[in-house]
Formats: sequence, structure tokens, C-alpha cells
Amino acid sequence: MKTPLLLSFFSALVGGFVAIAILGLFHPSDVRSEAHDSILPAFWTPPPAAISAPAPLRDLNSPANPIPPMSEVDFRGAANEALDAVVHVRTLQKVSRNDSWSSFFGQTQSPPVQRGSGSGVILTEDGYIVTNHHVIEGADEIEIGLNDNRSYPARLIGSDPATDIAVLQIQADKLTSLPWGNSDQLQVGDWVLAVGNPFDLTSTVTAGIVSAKGRDLRLIQPDRQNEVFPVESFIQTDAAVNPGNSGGALVNVGGELVGINTAIASRTGSYAGYAFAVPASLAKKVALDLMEFGHVQRAYIGVSIQPVNEAIANQLDLPEVAGVLVASTTAGSGAEEAGITSGDVILAVGGTPTSSLPSLLECVNRYRPGQKAEVQVWRNRSRQTFMVELRNREGQTAMQRPLSNSEMTLLGSKVKDAELNGQWGAQIADPGSGPFANAEVPAGTIIVAANSQIVRSAKDLSRLLTKAEEQGEKGILLEGLSEDGEQIWFGLSLR
Repeated sequence: MKTPLLLSFFSALVGGFVAIAILGLFHPSDVRSEAHDSILPAFWTPPPAAISAPAPLRDLNSPANPIPPMSEVDFRGAANEALDAVVHVRTLQKVSRNDSWSSFFGQTQSPPVQRGSGSGVILTEDGYIVTNHHVIEGADEIEIGLNDNRSYPARLIGSDPATDIAVLQIQADKLTSLPWGNSDQLQVGDWVLAVGNPFDLTSTVTAGIVSAKGRDLRLIQPDRQNEVFPVESFIQTDAAVNPGNSGGALVNVGGELVGINTAIASRTGSYAGYAFAVPASLAKKVALDLMEFGHVQRAYIGVSIQPVNEAIANQLDLPEVAGVLVASTTAGSGAEEAGITSGDVILAVGGTPTSSLPSLLECVNRYRPGQKAEVQVWRNRSRQTFMVELRNREGQTAMQRPLSNSEMTLLGSKVKDAELNGQWGAQIADPGSGPFANAEVPAGTIIVAANSQIVRSAKDLSRLLTKAEEQGEKGILLEGLSEDGEQIWFGLSLR
């Protein structure tokens, strides 16, 4: 009797292991996710306690209503301008997974991946693209899909979490780009188009109006350790925007880029009536900084402020409740040296009204350190004008380079920060006798990209090599510049 029982026991045990092995074979290795857009909170306000009777309808044909009927608004020209300039941004992020059963059976599986989908806007015909920081954050691979169905790998030029703006580049030319418009000229009620790729539906155009300007949603979280100080002054529209539209274009009826679609107000994660875009006046400056320097040249006026309420406006004899009150100035700042003092009310910067903290931050962030801005203030019951030289957080006016010119040892090679023809990277000062020598990388080569990820310093290269090793990569593709400025590529073995 013992023999049949033992046979039954071992048969059941073997059957269980086989079942587990089969399940392991069908373990999902590709997890599709809209993670990039799911990080956006759902902003909403409670419904009113009571609903009042509707106001009588106005006669749209009367002279007091100059807004043209819907049938007279032609969106076709603007849509055609934008469609070829708006791209599909597809991202892939490798996710670590601890699968003990696969290890038990000696199976090796590639790490699962998380995919994301967003949008971007072509800025130059040679392949620079603007999108949202949250669309590409953490991505290991970025692919750009054009409206004509061509696809290109993209590399990250720079990203700014404080404004949720990033810049990518693809190796292509003669692309259709979208010109920047003036978001300051947008008025509440103006028609706009949202162009992007919601739910992976490529080249989608929706229309709406500007519902509000200068919205501060507290969407971007401050991070003092990494010097992330949010700058939010969103354009609010009622154009339909959904997950996947992030990074796409907000276009005026003239076919100009007036904003970068970034967030939606929703309880469900899908469109519920309102969307928000980074204004072009801010996005343009950030994008240009990232293209030129790899990071943002952020200027500060040097004041602590508070909102102006009705009591303050009455006390200071302001003609309206507007502007921001200067509570104090920073010692040695441009504001202090220009003569601005506590008790002043800042009404405008560079001719643009500053009715709130978000609008003031937006105006100041259009400048670089060292530039001068005309600041209008209310003092002694009159408007006064001051020229303020803006500075960076350290109180300096010079442009900041993100590099320290430090030298380190990587895989047995001496590597240091270096620059050639305005492009910064990691220079292989001495290949040594390790992987760089085996890949025949000449001394003096400046590495500017690794696996399509931008390299601007030795520290960048070290981080990307470490990441590739942690993910079990056997090798990494390096893009470099020779000493005479020619592009060269190397396959670097990591094993």
C-alpha cells in the first residue's frame, strides 16, 4: 500500500511544479500603462448648493455681440498647420521584477517593461521637439512617431520638472515645425485647438475656447533638495484633452503654438470639461534654454510677496484689487538694488500685468540672469517704474553651466567633463586597458550620448553605465565626437 501512495504523492508534486513552470512561461513581460498621464491629479470643485434659473439668451445677431457664429469659424487652416508638426511620443521603461520561481527552474527572463504614450511638438526642421517632463520621466527608450508614419529613436536634450517641459531630438531634417505664438495676446473666449494623440489615437484635433488664464493648480510638487521650485500659470481651456494629449499643441486659429497641453481636470482620469496648458510665453523660454544649455537659466527678482486683497487695495488707494504686495526684498538682489522696497505693489513686469503670484512667476521666468526687466509698482498712490537686473538663485548674473570639470575613473578609464564647439559631454582622457580600450575609443573622444540618452558630463556617463549594468545589459551604444568634431559610434561591452 505504501508504494501506490508514494507514487500518487510524487505524481501530484511533479504535476504542481509543471503547472507552476507553465504559469511562469505565460508571466506577462510587457505591462502596458498610461503611467505618464495617470500621475496628473484630478482637479475639480464641488457642485453649487443650489442651481439658479438660467439667464435669458442673448441675440447673437445683435451689434452688441460681435462673436461670429460657429459656422463662420474656420479651423481647417490651423489644423492643417499643426497636424504634421505634432508627434506621437512613445516611451519604454524597464521595471525590475523578482521572480523566485523562474530562478528556481533556471529560467532567465527579460525584465518587464512599462510603456507610455504622449505627444510632442516639432520646434525646428532639424528635429528638436518639445513635450512634457512627465511624459518622458524615467524612460529608458523614447520613440517619436511622425504624422506620415515614420518613426525615429529620440534622445533627451534636457528636462525641467519645475515647468513640466522637456526637449527631445531626432536625427531627421526638413521636418514641419510649428511657430511659437504670443500667449499673452490670448483672451478668455478665444478659440483654440488641442492637437495630440489621446488613447494612442494619432493626429487628433479638438476645439474649444480659452476658459481662464493664470491657473495655479499646485500640480508640480516642490523639491528643494533638487532645486525644483514649481512655476505654474496654466491656460485653461474646454477643448477635449485626454491621456496621451500631454505634451501636445494648443494652437490658436492662426496656426501658432500658444501652449503645451499638460493636465486635465477629472474625477475619472478622462476628459470632464477642462484642460490646462503651459503658456507659450513660458514654454518657449524653457525650451530654448534646454536646447542651448541643457538646463534652464532661471532668473529671480529677489522679493517675498503676498496677494493683494480688498483691504490692502483700500489701504494703499489702489484703483483695483490687483498686483502682488512686496513683503520684503532679498539682500543684494536686483530688486533691492533697483530701489524696490517692502510695501510696494508689483503691477507688471516687462509690460505684462502681474495680478497674482503665478502670473509674476511666469513673467520673471521669461528672462535669463543678467537681463533687465522693467517693473511697474504702485507706491505713494502712483505708478512708478524700476529697471531691475535679474539674477540667479546664487545672486549671480552669468550663465550657469551644469558642469564642474571634474575627473573620475570609469571602467578603468579616466573620464572628465569637456566641451567641443559648444557641445558638452564626457571626454575619455585615457581609455586605459578596459572596456573603452577594447571598444577602440581614442583618447580625447567626447561621449555625448549613451543608448540615445544625452550625456553632458562624466557624471551623466557614470549614471547611465551604472543603470545599464543594473538592468543586466550586455553592452551600451555610445555616440561621441572625435577631436575634429566628427560623429563616431562605439559598442561598449559591459561583460
